Amino acid sequence: MPLMPKRVKYRKMQRGTTKGKAARGNTLFYGDYGLQLLDPARISSAQIEAARVAVTHYLKNRGRLWVRIFPDHPVTKKPAESRLGKGKGDVSHWEAIALPGRVLLEIGGVEESVAREALRLASYKIPYRSRILTRELT
Repeated sequence: MPLMPKRVKYRKMQRGTTKGKAARGNTLFYGDYGLQLLDPARISSAQIEAARVAVTHYLKNRGRLWVRIFPDHPVTKKPAESRLGKGKGDVSHWEAIALPGRVLLEIGGVEESVAREALRLASYKIPYRSRILTRELT
């Protein structure tokens, strides 16, 4: 079952814009390593789930994973070969709108090489540029 809100106030939304940089969610909060976006992004629930599965498969119950984004933006689509008009299409999937600097995933409780490899595998599932963050351990 894909990630999606349990209920929303309005079923359909407009696309909106992705301007500026992330003011919140742009630093590591839970774990010691994280995957940070470098581009404005619209990440679907399937892409988030694919990244999560890739990380958990590589970690094999070691450490802890936090997913810091949630797809709460509905995307509509008209049926194939339908004529124009007749209103806005039905909701086809859900997306998370993320600005540059947003931390997508965090990992804690594993050594650096394991965390970096897991986040590298996750970055292949997200079709936007990203980088791996490290908490400054002092």
